[in-house]
Amino acid sequence: MLPGQWIDGRPAEGGSGHVLEVANPADGTTVESVTLANGADVADAVAAARAAFRQWSQVPPVVRSDALLALAERMKDRADEYARVETAQTGKPIRLSTGFDVPGSVDNTLFFAGAARHLQGTAAAEWDGDHTSTVRREPIGVVGSIAPWNYPLQMAMWKMLPAVAAGNTVVLKPSELTPLTTLMLAEDASAAGLPDGVFNVLTGTGPDVGEAIVAHPDVRMVSFTGSTRVGHRVAEIAAGQLKRAHLELGGKAPFVVFPDADLAAAVQGAVAGALINTGQDCTAATRAYVHHSLFDEFVSGVARVMDGVRLGDPADPATDLGPLISPSQREKVTAMVERAVAGGATLACGGFAPDLPGCFYRPTLLTGARQDSEIVQEEVFGPVLVVLPFESDDEAIRLANDTRYGLAASAWTSDVRRAHRASREIEAGCVWINDHIPIVSEMPHGGYKQSGMGKDMSQYSFDEYTQVKHVSVDITGVANKEWHRTIYSNPRPDQ
Repeated sequence: MLPGQWIDGRPAEGGSGHVLEVANPADGTTVESVTLANGADVADAVAAARAAFRQWSQVPPVVRSDALLALAERMKDRADEYARVETAQTGKPIRLSTGFDVPGSVDNTLFFAGAARHLQGTAAAEWDGDHTSTVRREPIGVVGSIAPWNYPLQMAMWKMLPAVAAGNTVVLKPSELTPLTTLMLAEDASAAGLPDGVFNVLTGTGPDVGEAIVAHPDVRMVSFTGSTRVGHRVAEIAAGQLKRAHLELGGKAPFVVFPDADLAAAVQGAVAGALINTGQDCTAATRAYVHHSLFDEFVSGVARVMDGVRLGDPADPATDLGPLISPSQREKVTAMVERAVAGGATLACGGFAPDLPGCFYRPTLLTGARQDSEIVQEEVFGPVLVVLPFESDDEAIRLANDTRYGLAASAWTSDVRRAHRASREIEAGCVWINDHIPIVSEMPHGGYKQSGMGKDMSQYSFDEYTQVKHVSVDITGVANKEWHRTIYSNPRPDQ
C-alpha cells in the first residue's frame, strides 16, 4: 500500500483513515492501494509550499531550469514504468501511453526547462523622459492544482511545470482514481533537485481535499482541469477570495467536412479523433458536420473503420481501444446513447457494451439526432460520434458554434479560403485544418466560452503563472520635481 501523499519532499500517510483501491478498468483488479488525505494534510502541504516559496522564487532561473532538465532525464529512464502504470490505472492502450502520454510529458518538461530561463518583461525605456520603466514578471505564490483522470501524468505536468518554472510552489491533487503516476512524478521531481515543499501531491476526493485546496487562504492561484460543472464551483470559491483561477473545462469539438475535403482522410481522422483515449478527451471529435453531398459515404466509411477497431487488454500492443475509466462512466455513456436513440437518432454502428470483462464500450456512430439534443450538445466522454448534414458553409459554421463549449474544432477542406474562414469564425481555442487532435509543447491549449479560461503549454501558459510588476526609477536626481506643482502652490527650491 502506498502512503498516497507527497508532502514537503517525502511520502506521507493520508490522515483521513480511509484507504482507496486504484482499480484497473480493463478487468477490475486492484493496481495499488493508497491512503486518502484530509483537511489537515492540505494544511500541511500548503504550509510546506508556502515555506519553500521564498527561496524557490528567488533562485536564479538556471537553477529551476537545471532541476527540470534532470527531471526529464529521470523520466526518460523510467519511461517504460510510467507507461505501464499509466495504462494499468487508466485502461488506455499501451501504444497511447508509450507513444503520446509519456514522451509528451518529457517534451513538456524540456520545454519549460528552457522557458524558465526566458522569464522576461518589457525592455527598459524612459516613457516620460524622467524615469526608467521596466516590467518584471514575478511568481504568484502557492498554486493549488487539481488534475483529471483521463491524462493523469500529462495533466499533472501541464500544471506543475509552468508554475514551478516561473518560481511558484505547487500543491496538486490528482484524481483519486488515477494518482499513481503523479506520485511517481513527485518522487522523481524531488530526486531531480526540486527542494522540499516545491511540489506536493495530495490524493483525496474533490469535496474533502479539492475544495480545501481551492479555499485555503494561502493558496494564491488555482488551476483546475475537469468538467464545466465542477469548474463553476472552483471559480465560485476562488472568486470569493479574489484569487486567480485557471480553468480548462469541457468540450464538444465539431468536425466540419466541407464538400471539397479529402474524404478518405476525413474518415480516418474522424475515427482517430473520436476514439483517442476511448473518447475520454475534452478535445475529441464528438459531432461531425458533413456536407450533404458526402454524408452517406462519410457515414459508411466511419462505420466500417469503427467496426474494425480492436478492443481488449490495454497492455497488449495489438489493442486499439481500451475501456472507459469506471463502471459509472460506462453507465453514463450507455444512458446517453440510449436516450439519443429513444429521441430519434439512428445507430450506424456500436451502441453497446461488448462481452468483455471491465468497462468496455463499442465505438458508436449516430445519425439523425437533432441539433438541440443532449447527444449533440453535451459532453459524452466516451467513444461516441454523432454526424449531422449541412447545406452551406454558413450553416456549417453556425452549427459548429451552436454549443456552450469552445475548446477545439477541426475543418476539412482543400480550399484555402474555406480553411481561413473556418479558422477565423469557429469559436474555439484551437482549430485544426485537415487533422484533429495533434498538440505540441510550443503551442497553447485552452478554450473559449464554457470551456474555461487560461492556457496550458507554451509561453502563454508560462505567463499565466506570473504576475506583472512595473518598476519606475527616477533618473533626474531632482528633489523638486515638475509634477509637485500639482500638490504645492509654492514648491520648495531644490536642495
